[in-house]
Amino acid sequence: MVFVRTTPPRPVDVSAVFPELAPWARPAMRLHPRPGSPSAEESSVGGPLLWPAAEPWPHCEASHLHGDSRFRQSPDDVRLTRRVRARRHSDHSGRGGMTPEEEAVKERNAARLAERLDAGPPFPADCPVPMVPVAQLYLRDIPLLRPPGRADLLQVLWCPYDHHPDGKPATALFWRSAAEVVDLLAAPPEPYEVNSPGYVPEPCVLAPEAITEYPNSLDLSPQMRLMVGGWSRWQAAGADLDSSYADYPQEFYDVHLAKAPGWKFGGWPPWGRTDPYRRYCTVCEVQMVPLLTIASFEWSGRAGRSWTPHEDRAAADDAGGHCCGQRPSQPTKVEVGSTDNMQIYVCPTSPDHPHTDLIQ
Repeated sequence: MVFVRTTPPRPVDVSAVFPELAPWARPAMRLHPRPGSPSAEESSVGGPLLWPAAEPWPHCEASHLHGDSRFRQSPDDVRLTRRVRARRHSDHSGRGGMTPEEEAVKERNAARLAERLDAGPPFPADCPVPMVPVAQLYLRDIPLLRPPGRADLLQVLWCPYDHHPDGKPATALFWRSAAEVVDLLAAPPEPYEVNSPGYVPEPCVLAPEAITEYPNSLDLSPQMRLMVGGWSRWQAAGADLDSSYADYPQEFYDVHLAKAPGWKFGGWPPWGRTDPYRRYCTVCEVQMVPLLTIASFEWSGRAGRSWTPHEDRAAADDAGGHCCGQRPSQPTKVEVGSTDNMQIYVCPTSPDHPHTDLIQ
């Protein structure tokens, strides 16, 4: 890895204040995606995949939600818009016009949209849709992977259309051995359009960091929930609690101590939209475990700032860095749900069993 990101120490040592929670500690790895130009031989978010030329590229053949196609964009349109916005932001002019090549892309996409609207149904979403690379993780970078057999690489893709009944992208997982990929697929197919710009991840390199997480208070028993919410227990342990949380120590625990925000592998679920919703394997009925968290933001708001890596503090404090959508807390440009998280779950007994996902 060419760069590192370091999570600040937690303001309170959870196991010291609540020894009862020590058995609940789980390893996790914050991925810390940041914009870059990853190769197929690197772990990445939104980067090229180490995909064999002889293996068909995955397509989604499920039913998709249509919506108004006039507000959809091609992946090229999404990338073009981002480049122009970034250029406007970087030269501080507010103009940042398009290059001749970008003008040609815009004209081509506009002509394609006009042709599409004139033709009417069938919609592209009714045909098999090429899936979009979301993440590629090598075992050498993510020791928590636990791949099957000789595999040392996990590849995650999704369909860029919303799906029935939950209105979210459908995901696909592929395990493979990197050494067995000799001839690389040079030009993977791309979808005609995407349901949302947030379904086209910006290519990012990763700086994986091992951390320890504790469960959200919603995952605790009623007795343990009362324990972390008891102000007297925090006082007895001499914990230096943020005064703004004095009346709500349980919230302090959830926000600053339990689980990290952002893209991560392993760890605990980021409950919030719903109460804990257990997922069970459809084959063996074992409770499934979190594999990958696909996050809309690396951190969010004042509460989440305690998780901002040391190396990103200056950019996070720069108000100008939030102009034109250039948020340092949203390097991947991914948005799922209402700027929520998508968590992928797998069966702990067999990677061959179907996975599932959940928006939180």
